[in-house]
Amino acid sequence: MNKKIVADVGPLEARIALLENDKLVEIHVERRGKERLVGNIYKGRVANVLPGMQAAFVDIGQDKNAFLYAGDILADTSDFEFEQKAEHPNLAPKSIEDMVNEGQQIMVQVLKQPGGNKGARITTHVTLPGRMLVLMPTVNHVGVSRRIEDETERDRLKEIMERIKPKDMGIILRTAAIGKSEEDFVGEVKFLERLWHRINNKSKILTAPRLIHAEESLVFRTVRDMFTTDVDEFVINNQEYFDKVVAVAGIIAPFMTERVRMYEHGANIFDDYGIQARIDKALEKKVWMKNGAYIIIDETEALTVVDVNTGKFVGDNNLQETIVKVNCEAAKEIARQLRLRDISGIIVIDFIDMEIVANKQRVVDELETALAKDRTKTNVLGITELGLVEMTRKKVRRKLSSLVQRTCPYCGGSGLVNSEETTAMNIRRLILRQIEHTDMKDFLVEVNPSVARYIEKKNEEGTPIIPKMAGYTFYIMASEGTHLSDYKVVELSSAKERDKLIGKAKVFC
Repeated sequence: MNKKIVADVGPLEARIALLENDKLVEIHVERRGKERLVGNIYKGRVANVLPGMQAAFVDIGQDKNAFLYAGDILADTSDFEFEQKAEHPNLAPKSIEDMVNEGQQIMVQVLKQPGGNKGARITTHVTLPGRMLVLMPTVNHVGVSRRIEDETERDRLKEIMERIKPKDMGIILRTAAIGKSEEDFVGEVKFLERLWHRINNKSKILTAPRLIHAEESLVFRTVRDMFTTDVDEFVINNQEYFDKVVAVAGIIAPFMTERVRMYEHGANIFDDYGIQARIDKALEKKVWMKNGAYIIIDETEALTVVDVNTGKFVGDNNLQETIVKVNCEAAKEIARQLRLRDISGIIVIDFIDMEIVANKQRVVDELETALAKDRTKTNVLGITELGLVEMTRKKVRRKLSSLVQRTCPYCGGSGLVNSEETTAMNIRRLILRQIEHTDMKDFLVEVNPSVARYIEKKNEEGTPIIPKMAGYTFYIMASEGTHLSDYKVVELSSAKERDKLIGKAKVFC
């Protein structure tokens, strides 16, 4: 598989695209002043303790207080999660009231971005990520990424870490650790250990709320987390960051520096690689597939629903085989869209109904295989009695739509606006109310052109929307700038105002 990273770095934002066989599979955006908070470490002050929710709200200096769940608080026995829980599965953790007090200052790390009406989710279990491993200063444990499936390699890496890890600290090995020797790990372990001591000492000096340690910027997180040996090229359009990326790559993987390339053909790198057009498509509700079938993606605050349709795909003579082909192709596309749009939480997929159990499992297997490429944790729960596939995807970042779009001020996020008929009836009711409270006889009604055409049509049919009343005149003006649901009814108090409308508005008497 050919993998390529394309970086568009400007003064106001940085954008990173990951291409697999020239298909856009991931897009990351970071704008100046709205940098990602996940990974940041703060000295916070407990604002409220809520025993009924087993949680606390902590002031970390952001607009909204952060949410701290009892299960994310480091207890006195730091090995509880890994040792006591296994030995005593019925042993309940401490109450939130026994862990934190209102006004207490604590060091916390952001687990999830704030979004909507919610503040960030935080934990006292600090983790410091490196390229090959993650240091966990607050727990004594050695773990290996589930993506490293070879048991021999897992055992080898664990043995190395047990020898070199700092005392009373934990380590999680990342996939980049595969095949590395003990000497390869020593430098990174020592670097992260020194970083932790600096953070810890800084926390003792500063008063809350205060940022203690900020996570790396998007470009350097990309070098650390995404620029792995299977990436063929890293293209970037900013000379300053190009030099920095080469320098960092030279430290962590010297042989990778030759894969970093400076793009020197202007600032429109995303246009030239055809990425911008694909980002725009990634925000559309309907996604067409090459075989003529399509999927519909409906994102809500609570969950995401994906519907699969055959569209223009007619298939072969065998109906069931046709359906399975569409569903399998859709499974691949859905996995790609989840990564691309960074959709998380509960996801429900309505594949086309299949009668044969083996075919259903074939589609689920295809989905799981496609999701294996996703760096974010996913969990497919299988097919329900209604024939729906349920799955979850861990929330790490804000989804693409929330980064580059905002809620429509007209529909309020529903995706629906008033019809021409509804808007016209609203105008009629407003006019009837307004003429009861004024002596004016002339009115200007400013509407969307399609509403104006509807009003004119109903008048020609003999069922006028605008009431016909002796002595009253209504000027209907079609305005391209007026939204379908919007309208204005303005009283005209002078002949001069009426004269201005001659030739511009339809007159209804």
